Amino acid sequence: MKKVLVLKGGFSSEREVSLICGKNIVSALKTKGYDVVEHDLRDGYTFFKFLQKEKPDVVFNALYGNFGEDGEIQGFLDILQIPYTHSGVRACVLGMNKVLTKEFAIKYGIQTPPYEKLTYAEFKKRGTKFEMPYVIKPQSDGSSVGVFIVKSHQDLKKVCYEDEDRELLVEKYIPGRELTVCVLNDKPCAVTELKPKTDFYDYEAKYTDGMTMHILPADLPTDVYQRALDCALKIHRALGCNGISRSDFRYNEKDGLMFLEINVNPGMTSLSLVPEQARYVGISYEDLCSSLVEKAQCRRIK
Repeated sequence: MKKVLVLKGGFSSEREVSLICGKNIVSALKTKGYDVVEHDLRDGYTFFKFLQKEKPDVVFNALYGNFGEDGEIQGFLDILQIPYTHSGVRACVLGMNKVLTKEFAIKYGIQTPPYEKLTYAEFKKRGTKFEMPYVIKPQSDGSSVGVFIVKSHQDLKKVCYEDEDRELLVEKYIPGRELTVCVLNDKPCAVTELKPKTDFYDYEAKYTDGMTMHILPADLPTDVYQRALDCALKIHRALGCNGISRSDFRYNEKDGLMFLEINVNPGMTSLSLVPEQARYVGISYEDLCSSLVEKAQCRRIK
């Protein structure tokens, strides 16, 4: 049986979520009979020494956010020639960068809200070309961290980032229904509609029990439902994702279906959407984790 190292923790704003996911994943893989070890990533040197000692067959990547799903850890493991779960460097770099993802979506005929990219300093100096309401978010971050919906001048006063050079994405706000589609093993699972108690599906809504209602499957016109499945699979393939991904959309009758962004390493907590959609298509949490391990890969050095 394979020896699997579950890599969790890390340095990003999503560290606590990673630790929770890591605990769940460890339990699931042990249930499936894998030889499991775990490591809380705090620095590169200690992690390298741990790899030398344990010599895992596979690294299960349970890191999220910067250094976890942006290509950094993937490139490190590629060089060491250790297979890892989820997507490789290319898909992670593209998927983590919301602007690049949008450019790919447009190239492949997937409708996405109008947008512009600028730094926080530029935003403070000249503002945005969009009239309110609009959405402002970090160009590269996850779990809706640092996202602001600006509907009024009072909302605008709340927009704040510590780094003046922080690269931001500003896009037209699309009202309507919040949808998400998980792609597992190159097949879209289903469409879930999210109804958060907060203004939008933010960090609190994602990770607090009872804060968001999940409607699975989403009650949508048949053609809209199928288009959401098709678009999620198309962007998954366009970026070259491996294993799983989750694509988020907005829908209303006026604007139609609008692709927002993709997550190439979606969360695996008890409230997460990927395990829920996997169960919907008959795949248990344990089998989902096992599937990711069996499809683990790295870029081979010829």
